[in-house]
Amino acid sequence: MKVNSSAKLKDGARGKVIGGVHIAKTGLVTDISTSKTGHVTITVVQRDGDRFKTLAKNVAVLKSAT
Repeated sequence: MKVNSSAKLKDGARGKVIGGVHIAKTGLVTDISTSKTGHVTITVVQRDGDRFKTLAKNVAVLKSAT
């Protein structure tokens, strides 16, 4: 899989965390929200069912190699 950091995050997209506390973790992007201060947060659901919240700026969209 290739990383496409310029793509916009969408609900259900595969993402890889490239910064912050959860660096190098991957999963499905869900629950995209914008806070009162304007920061975009997302929830990432890993394959094993674990969930964590992170800032959208720390996530790159994974694009399948075709």
